[in-house]
Amino acid sequence: SSNFFPFEKYLSSVEKRTMRINKCFFCSSPVYPGHGIAFVRNDAKMFCFCRSKCHKNFQLKRNPRKVRWTKAFRKVHGKEMTVDSTIEMEKRRNRPIKYDREVVGTTLRAMQRASEVQEKRAAIHYKRRMAELKAKAAEQARKEIQNSNSTERPDYII
Repeated sequence: SSNFFPFEKYLSSVEKRTMRINKCFFCSSPVYPGHGIAFVRNDAKMFCFCRSKCHKNFQLKRNPRKVRWTKAFRKVHGKEMTVDSTIEMEKRRNRPIKYDREVVGTTLRAMQRASEVQEKRAAIHYKRRMAELKAKAAEQARKEIQNSNSTERPDYII
């Protein structure tokens, strides 16, 4: 009944070695273990920041939705997709799962398919944004043509 390989001890040591990648409270970029700044408020709420730039902006009480380089600004102003079912898959889950080779295979295929769908939707989103930009540029060009009074043909063109 003595096992050659103590599987339970191996699992507990693997669980200890897992790392948690936090998100920066200000700009939403990943904060890896040993990096960034952690700020704990008096009410025990913890804020993780990826760099001092984010920490300083937080201390200055700046709103991340109004600072142009943050992820929140990009989502609020329509620069990035916000409503997409494939983004829901990326949310953090804290449930421990027993792994099965078949389940892992189907999960990997699902992740690959989700990334394909996400890329396709991002391309469509980009196309829509650029179409609006083209329409504005065409309207601007029409206004410039109408404003310029050079409708007469120059003398050298006959």
